[in-house]
Amino acid sequence: MSQTIHTPPPPMSRRQWLMSDRPQSRLQARLGRAYLVWGRFASNRLALAGLAIIVALLVVAALANVLAPHSPVIGDLRNARLLPPGGDYWLGTDDQGRDILSRLIYGSRLTLYVVILVAIIAAPIGLIVGTAAGYAGGWVDSILMRLTDIFLAFPKLILALALVAALGPGIENAVFAIAVTSWPPYARIARAETLTIRNSDYIAAVRLMGASPVRIVLRHVMPLCLSSLIVRVTLDMAGIILIAAGLGFLGLGAQPPLPEWGAMIASGRRFIMDQWWVAAAPGFAILIVSLGFNLLGDGLRDALDPRGNNQ
Repeated sequence: MSQTIHTPPPPMSRRQWLMSDRPQSRLQARLGRAYLVWGRFASNRLALAGLAIIVALLVVAALANVLAPHSPVIGDLRNARLLPPGGDYWLGTDDQGRDILSRLIYGSRLTLYVVILVAIIAAPIGLIVGTAAGYAGGWVDSILMRLTDIFLAFPKLILALALVAALGPGIENAVFAIAVTSWPPYARIARAETLTIRNSDYIAAVRLMGASPVRIVLRHVMPLCLSSLIVRVTLDMAGIILIAAGLGFLGLGAQPPLPEWGAMIASGRRFIMDQWWVAAAPGFAILIVSLGFNLLGDGLRDALDPRGNNQ
């Protein structure tokens, strides 16, 4: 009798393994999802440009000690006051004889400090408030959403100004004020996502298994809200930078001699007609970084859209 020889199937490529419609583990499913998201993100050139700007900002902030050619706080009033760009000072000097390029490089650290701290404080608060209100409903929803409406009734910058004026000028108080004014939109998004999730069969099955409401919210509802929240936080980064610069411009943010970009614009506005580079350089830095966050946020929104086409 003839024997049938079974040939093993050819090994799957890495892409086939990631794109498999029958993942063998949670890790494979998560990696496949990440691969799809990255594919959609990488197809957007503007999103890649935004990512490049943010990566460059991170590198500049991390290597400020190496990249800065001069001290950001010590200047040469006798020989280097208000020098135009060129020579040893590529972006010129300010009224204290300090190198503007060095101050911009070190100021990137303050910008990231504000952005990261505000995101760490505001996003979790909004996520907790929104998911609790959406899942609990009833009077809990009414109280939390009316509190959210109170904060949304005030313009962000005006409310931040009032809080900083009450707490006193300083970078820490500015971060706290911006965070307090930034969480309500995140709560709204999290509540809307929770309302679409809480009556699904998936949540009903978890509830029947005996999971408590706290566990359901923490383990099953919040993770499903993260993608929308991440997109909104990224898009809000530009606004956070502008509010921080506005507080610094008014003297309520980082205090001298810290090289905060908004404070640099404030000190340079007196020389805007003759020594334009003093205010133009930090203004251009704010423009580029804000543009980078906006492009990155738009790309993430498109990539994380579940209606996007699989590649």
